[in-house]
Amino acid sequence: MQTPPNLFILYTLKQGVSPQAFEDWVITTDQPAMRSLARVQSFRTYRAERLLMGEGAPGISYIEAFAIPDLEGFTAEDMAGETVQSIMGAFMGFADAPQFIVVSEIK
Repeated sequence: MQTPPNLFILYTLKQGVSPQAFEDWVITTDQPAMRSLARVQSFRTYRAERLLMGEGAPGISYIEAFAIPDLEGFTAEDMAGETVQSIMGAFMGFADAPQFIVVSEIK
């Protein structure tokens, strides 16, 4: 059974970070590493392109959506592991003040 996304990360890039360099890293490093974790059922990264209504640009540049059925296990074990620590170290060099938001669907 497919788990709906239950973790979103919203962020902009740090000053001086090239969007193309970041997106290349997402495709070649971030996604393969995070998708290799057994507890990560789904992981996608989205670029915020425009507002549907209103003027101006979105207040964020990227949104990541994770479906992690065992979020407690992920937090307790995977977060401390080499894969996540390596990815998070690199990610924090790109992202400015990311918000890690755990969500649940209203049913």
